[in-house]
Amino acid sequence: MDTTLTVVLGIVAMLLPLVVGRLVWKRFDQYFGRNDEAYMDTLGYFLKKLGFTILIAFILLWIGISLVFSGSPNY
Repeated sequence: MDTTLTVVLGIVAMLLPLVVGRLVWKRFDQYFGRNDEAYMDTLGYFLKKLGFTILIAFILLWIGISLVFSGSPNY
């Protein structure tokens, strides 16, 4: 794979999890908030939200970087 293409795809693979993580963070309350403001203000809820967001972002980063560097030659 061309070096320039590898760099561009690597940058995209690193930025995509940030964008998706932000969307997950914003929409987490819609899906799991139960429309209960008191529940959404608890530490347990915050930790679930934080953990789920980090998990999704890490999985996307892992997949993206694996795909970018799967065609790289081994030196």
